[in-house]
Amino acid sequence: MDYLRQLQSERPVLFWVVLLVGFFIAFQLLIFVATLIIGPFGLPSWVPLVVVVGGLVLVARRQQR
Repeated sequence: MDYLRQLQSERPVLFWVVLLVGFFIAFQLLIFVATLIIGPFGLPSWVPLVVVVGGLVLVARRQQR
């Protein structure tokens, strides 16, 4: 954690690029796992995206309470 704080203060552009790439990879991984779980049910291809975004919304709402 200290490394990330140091990176943020010394090289902010690199920090934000690493953070953006990390979020992108995590989101892609979540969609991949959701596709593996939901895939055998024969649902449309947009359903895993809706499930992932809906799950993220639920997590965000619970954290606001």
